[in-house]
Amino acid sequence: MEKSTLGQLQYILTEDLFLVKEDIPNLIRQTKQNRPHPTESKEYPSEKVESEDTTSIVEEPINPEPIPVKGQFEKGILILYEEDQLSDEIMELLSKILQAVGLSMNSVGLLSSEGLSGRSLEEFNALNAHTVIKFGRIQHPINSLPINNYHIYTEEETEYLFADSLSQIAENKELKGKLWNNLKILFNLA
Repeated sequence: MEKSTLGQLQYILTEDLFLVKEDIPNLIRQTKQNRPHPTESKEYPSEKVESEDTTSIVEEPINPEPIPVKGQFEKGILILYEEDQLSDEIMELLSKILQAVGLSMNSVGLLSSEGLSGRSLEEFNALNAHTVIKFGRIQHPINSLPINNYHIYTEEETEYLFADSLSQIAENKELKGKLWNNLKILFNLA
């Protein structure tokens, strides 16, 4: 079985987990084996170790790497998409959509569903996007927001627009129309 992060386990495990006292020595041994060698050690802001005969409690704050966003993300506009890779045709469609609302590919951030995999809503919010446009289905807690496709939703200082996948929109004129009508509202176009 592959190792899962705590963020991924929250979707699978719905009950509380308890550590049995007899398992502590094994856990400590495994933790020590999985730690990097001192010459390749990573810096942790704080590390607390308490020793008692056979038990140790190791508390290391987890500072995950920020979510990698493609593009310069200059205007705080984040585009989430379902596809792993965007084909040339889809990139051209996306470029035309952005040009129609007065933006360029350089001014937005692009993030695939795969790039969000295993990330928490807190990590997502740390990106500080002012506008989020989500195309398609994405496996992420952002789906818990009460947003219907083709409806603009505002939470705090962030505006959201969810739509079908870019692949579906590229093939369906009605979906293009729905998207365009909502983009005009979102970007205050007359």
